[in-house]
Amino acid sequence: MTSFDDIPEIALDWHRAGRGAVLATVVETWGSAPRPVGSQLAISGDGEIAGSVSGGCVEGAVVVEAMEAAEEGGSRLMEFGVSDDEAFAVGLACGGRIRVMVEPVRDGDLPADLLADLAGARRDRRQVAYEVDTESWARRLVHPPAHGDRFRLDRSGFQDGGTRFVAIHNPPLRMVVVGGVHIAQPLLQMARLTGYDAVLVDPRESFASPERFPDQTLIHDWPDEALDAHGLDPRTAVVTLTHDPKLDDPAIERALASDVFYLGCLGSTRTHGKRVARLRDKGFTEAQIARIHAPVGLDIGARSPSEIALAVMAEITARLRQG
Repeated sequence: MTSFDDIPEIALDWHRAGRGAVLATVVETWGSAPRPVGSQLAISGDGEIAGSVSGGCVEGAVVVEAMEAAEEGGSRLMEFGVSDDEAFAVGLACGGRIRVMVEPVRDGDLPADLLADLAGARRDRRQVAYEVDTESWARRLVHPPAHGDRFRLDRSGFQDGGTRFVAIHNPPLRMVVVGGVHIAQPLLQMARLTGYDAVLVDPRESFASPERFPDQTLIHDWPDEALDAHGLDPRTAVVTLTHDPKLDDPAIERALASDVFYLGCLGSTRTHGKRVARLRDKGFTEAQIARIHAPVGLDIGARSPSEIALAVMAEITARLRQG
């Protein structure tokens, strides 16, 4: 089932249904632009749209061009430049320019098989980059370690100032919080506000209850079983909060054996020292253990549960964006 953010998938569905489809992608911006590079708009052959490339009337001009491309074929670049006085009329917050790439889904342009491979990688939570040369219109998909910094920063754009555009498709960010303690309540809320698909893992139903965590995803399995079932990947952060080795350690061990981008553990320096000793006894290397952020969170003098949650989210963001 596709969501409103699944723009490549929607275009593929329209194409397969025989309606025709065009993908429009923001490839460059200057000055003010309400949608970042990489933003996409899908247009069907009968004029239905999904997604956006600006905040307003630019879509209308793109749709007209897309309808022509759907009928005649031919990928193309469009540029919209406006003054401060004209900005609101074309959906820009203030003066600026945006450049939009328009690609019909058809042989000779964006092949349906390539679009299907892109949709499959997105469905399977595999990081994938769509490369297109805007002169020759040669296209391909590549995966990490290529474009490592672009994947880490979620940064689409032209490669080295040339004609090759790289569209980054990262899986949605996820967070697994182990332990239904007080800190977890604001932490889960902050995680969702910053774009994470967050879940709470705690076999103790009295801790991880709907009353304490309304509208949150609760998993009442033991942490090792929960993380095995949930899956861990480079777009996942894991935070353990229970202080109880019976609950925290299985989750930590699973996280250290995976490629999650962040692992943070609540507890004092003394508590972490004991944790490190247990991990060494189980055969974990110093390099693996060094991946743990403990005590968890940036040192901002946080005291309340909400402040600690803020420190944790800040550290996760720094790890994600700065490496």
